[in-house]
Amino acid sequence: MSVNHKNYYSLKEELGKMNVALIAVSKTKPISDILELYELGHRDFGENYVQELVNKAEQLPKDIRWHFIGHLQSNKVKYIAAFVHLIHGVDSLKLLKEINKQGAKENRIIECLLQIHIAEEESKFGFDEAELNVAITSLKDLRNVQINGLMGMASFTEDTHKVKTEFRTLKQIFINSLKQSSDQYKPTVLSMGMSGDYKIAIEEGSTMVRIGSLLFGERDYSNKTS
Repeated sequence: MSVNHKNYYSLKEELGKMNVALIAVSKTKPISDILELYELGHRDFGENYVQELVNKAEQLPKDIRWHFIGHLQSNKVKYIAAFVHLIHGVDSLKLLKEINKQGAKENRIIECLLQIHIAEEESKFGFDEAELNVAITSLKDLRNVQINGLMGMASFTEDTHKVKTEFRTLKQIFINSLKQSSDQYKPTVLSMGMSGDYKIAIEEGSTMVRIGSLLFGERDYSNKTS
């Protein structure tokens, strides 16, 4: 399936009014789909798998802003450190230190979001609030990373009250963290919300949403690369 133009323009208008950034989740989607959306003027694309991201970045226009939105393993940071625009979902101090190390090798500051665990599902990763405070304090020794804010994923459920409560929790943690702002912790981004729950996320204060199926249709995992 190619890009749903109607949904794209509708989302652009809806999000634009509220100054919410749109990350088009292009994981498992072909180059042709990404180019189609690129030609409509979109530049921010999110990928979940390192090898897939590297392959696509090599083939596509260099002004695309690539967002790594998956669970990133420390041993794979080096493959994207030179060009990634924003790493979402940094979920441990170990990973943050590795991103800093690879940023130093590339002589660049790598921008990141710290992932907060707000869902009850065990499969979700992230810091709790106490761990977040430790990570923010550690930034003074990590000169090649900059934290632009926080992100989190709500439980995958039809219970909208539960989703709303989890997003509200993340917004409060974000607010609490503002007092720790520094040169390396600049919390302007609160990334929460995907195709199924982005409207609730925006109501609760999201400034960035990750949308895949509304733009590209359902994903095809038959050719997934990790």
